[in-house]
Amino acid sequence: MRVVHNAPLAPLTTLRLGGSATRLVTVERERDAVDAVREEDERGEALLVLGGGSNLVISDAGFAGTVVRMATRGLARSSERAGRVHVTAEAGEPWDDFVTAAVEEGLSGVECLAGIPGLVGAVPMQNVGAYGQDVGETIVTVRAYDRARREIVELPREACAFAYRSSAFRGKDRHVILSVTFALEKRAESGPIRYAELSRALAVAEGARAPLEAVRSTVVALRRKKGMVLDPADPDTTSAGSFFTNPIVSASDLESVRALARDEGPMPVFPELDGRFKLSAGWLIERAGFAKGFAGEGGRAAVSSKHALALTNRGGATTRELVALARRIRDGVRARFGVTLENEPVFVGERL
Repeated sequence: MRVVHNAPLAPLTTLRLGGSATRLVTVERERDAVDAVREEDERGEALLVLGGGSNLVISDAGFAGTVVRMATRGLARSSERAGRVHVTAEAGEPWDDFVTAAVEEGLSGVECLAGIPGLVGAVPMQNVGAYGQDVGETIVTVRAYDRARREIVELPREACAFAYRSSAFRGKDRHVILSVTFALEKRAESGPIRYAELSRALAVAEGARAPLEAVRSTVVALRRKKGMVLDPADPDTTSAGSFFTNPIVSASDLESVRALARDEGPMPVFPELDGRFKLSAGWLIERAGFAKGFAGEGGRAAVSSKHALALTNRGGATTRELVALARRIRDGVRARFGVTLENEPVFVGERL
């Protein structure tokens, strides 16, 4: 374990925002992670578990407590049955490295999730998804330290309660995720392509399959065009990715939104299996008057110039400035369309 006192947290987040932690503990072994968490719990100290910092908004005041930074690494095949290969990844394994390794091994199930920053341990928390795939579709078990029971537990997929950008872990701190086991299909082609933009880019019909590497590289290219692949030379990538989740509304609410949006042209609508409908948060944001590049007060926090769903630190911004911009956008969308957007990143010491 490596321990640093009064440790700046901004360099550990993709937004490059936030104050310092009283204490930062970096752990590279599962046992050390459990020991560090258990020690803080016994002392009654405030605890924050940090992964890649790509889905985190930390207040300017920082965190008055101990931050445990997960740096455990490793991938291992545990079994193969009926064409499905179980692969276990440690919580500190970079997510995109895991996706790349799966594709290189000819394992299908996560190829549409390429280019997403962050670590493996974070992906179950919000059921990370993109381009028609969610991690909840392939996760078999989550190994975690249960802070209430003070023991390591193996949680099956059913106990994870995966839903759209949510899970049993999101917004709660009972479980510290240690590793995740995925069931991936052994095949050279992807699963059925279920996202129109991706199918057009691949020049295949929706529902068709494509070579794994072609899907992976195409997804990365699409994300890069939107400023969603980390690049020090691109200020649009100094963000937390999608800042708001796409709202899901009932059929009656959909009609109300359509009535309010009747002068805005065709509105993207995606039917859900439960009879509700998913709307495009980016579309709503732009039609509410917040175009790509729109800047908040002071101009240092702004909507990405490439994607209306990302809020960026253009340089020298504060968390307070970023959150003020997010509130302005949320309130503007609600006033224009009657829909309340919800933040996707986790807030620490701040509220939307």
